[in-house]
Formats: sequence, structure tokens, C-alpha cells
Amino acid sequence: MHEQPLEGPLVGEDGSVGYRGVTACQAVGISYRQLDYWARTTLVVPSVRDATGSGTQRLYSFRDLVVLKVVKRLLDAGVSLQNIRRAIETLRSRGVDDLAEITLISDGTTVYECRSPEEVVDLLQGGQGVFGIAIGGAFKEIQGSLSHLPAEPAMPQPLDAVPEPSGNDELAARRARRRAG
Repeated sequence: MHEQPLEGPLVGEDGSVGYRGVTACQAVGISYRQLDYWARTTLVVPSVRDATGSGTQRLYSFRDLVVLKVVKRLLDAGVSLQNIRRAIETLRSRGVDDLAEITLISDGTTVYECRSPEEVVDLLQGGQGVFGIAIGGAFKEIQGSLSHLPAEPAMPQPLDAVPEPSGNDELAARRARRRAG
């Protein structure tokens, strides 16, 4: 049995081959009806060859399959097809031709484009930017800041470590005498 080496592009990743609709459906885990609808409504159009009439087969590229899988995952996460379509249209209107290069995240309602580890853009609200907070990064920053700042013990000091009251606090002096004895 011949195994493909892990280095280099996967079969079809370079655009040298196309995948028929049935194969695309099996690879992505969607029905042929979904695939056909998404192609006819231009949500995900096959980039190798679109259907040009009766009897012609659509051919999807590897990258098309990646986009189809992302659409499927967003649907599975509860995002409506309408919101997915709006998100993809927003990306295309900004000149993003290769949707397979984009990282999309979702909270189940809104679709966000992740531009960097810190920046996320809401694709349904006109590209409004929101920012993520990396908790690990904040943890390390606080550790670094605290390394040269003073700290106090969290536990109260034992009674025998209480300093003698100053002469101007008569009530404290009485309490100290009672405790001593």
C-alpha cells in the first residue's frame, strides 16, 4: 500500500483536479440538494467548472471543499444560512477572493472574521471590529508586572506580633494590657 508523503500539497490542493458534486457531498457531509442550492444561489460556486446546462458536471476544487466544510460547520453551530450568506458576501465585497484563507469563528448567531490573534471583525454588522482578550497573555503580563511590585501577606499576623500601641491611643493601650494579663 502506497502512502502519500506528508510534505507538499494534498491531492487536489493545487487546483490540478476537480471533485464532482457527489464526491464533494461525501467529503463535506452535506446533501446533494444543499450543494446544488448553494451553487445556484452563488453561496459557494465551483471554481474548476460550473454547470453550463443539462448533462454537465460541476467540478469543485479542494479549496471549494474547504469553504463548503466551513459553511456546514457554521450551520451545525446554529448560524442561519442567511447570516452565513451575508458574512460571505461581506468578505467578497471587501475583495477577499480566496475564502479558504480566512478564519471564521461564530457564537452561534454572528459570524466573525479572525484577522489576527487579537482582532475579530463582525461580518454581519458592517465590519465592526471587536477585540479578543487572550487570557494567557494577560496572565503573563500580570506576572511580569507583579515581579517588581510589593506584596502583603494575605493572612493576618498572630496576636503576639501586634506592635505596642503608641502613647496617644489610650483605648488600644487598655486592650493590650488586658490581653497581656
